[in-house]
Amino acid sequence: MELRHLRYFQAVAEELSFSRAARRLRIAQPALSRAVQEMERELGTQLIERERRSPRLTPAGAVLLYETALILERLEESMRRVRRTAKGEEGELRLGYIGPPTRMFLARLLKEYGKRFPRVTVILEERTPERVWEMVSKGRLSVGLTRPVLAHEALGLQTLLLREEKFCAAVPKDHPWAKLTSLPWKKLDGEPLIVLARREGAGSHDAIQAACSEAGFAPRVTHAPSLIGTILQYVEADAGIGVVPESTMSKNIALIPLKPQQTIPLVMVWASEGDDPAVAAFRELVKEWLRDGKLWA
Repeated sequence: MELRHLRYFQAVAEELSFSRAARRLRIAQPALSRAVQEMERELGTQLIERERRSPRLTPAGAVLLYETALILERLEESMRRVRRTAKGEEGELRLGYIGPPTRMFLARLLKEYGKRFPRVTVILEERTPERVWEMVSKGRLSVGLTRPVLAHEALGLQTLLLREEKFCAAVPKDHPWAKLTSLPWKKLDGEPLIVLARREGAGSHDAIQAACSEAGFAPRVTHAPSLIGTILQYVEADAGIGVVPESTMSKNIALIPLKPQQTIPLVMVWASEGDDPAVAAFRELVKEWLRDGKLWA
């Protein structure tokens, strides 16, 4: 049985007239009659009583009309979904991100994306930089907003630079340094420092080590937690000086830019293969906002 047979039967069943159904379908009436007869032979039952002047459905025909309506309606919806998916208007976006540096724009960006593509399901996963790269490379995330990692070239992912962030010293608001507009790296010599663990952010950790080395000293790292938020907790507890990117925010913490300036990138990463339209649409929105200055507004 072909799909056209169902359409033919539906027209006859709804019109209860072969001639009107033929005009509606724009086909010859004999061809329509043959199609219905073929369906009846295949199903082994009569669908339409033709003995009367006005045809009427048999009980089996009534069931088939109901089921045909469901089948054709489901088919139409499936076709609409296919077209929407092809345009990036429907699908799934699994977004991996690191928290502090994306806080300035991520909520606004996702709100705009939701307005443009309301049928796309967005799944958010906050992870460490290494974990974001790993999950994107394995296809478990569609796209990531993260820091570069040591193995990023070997993973073969596409990247877009979003921002170069300056490193800052993080101190409590009542600290003697809190009012300074800048601070030499050399001033950190001998201070108890709190930095992100290397296993969670090798790029950040190594950049801090390099800046201290260039300033002529080896950093005295007393704590190396896995999360920026934990660094801030240590700082608030007066356990040491935090070294964090400028996007780190806390109402109880003062950030002082370190000189000479040392930066760490924030990038968008994605796989070059298996490009889903919904993912491509998200990337284009990020590029648009970056170009128009909306990302960091």
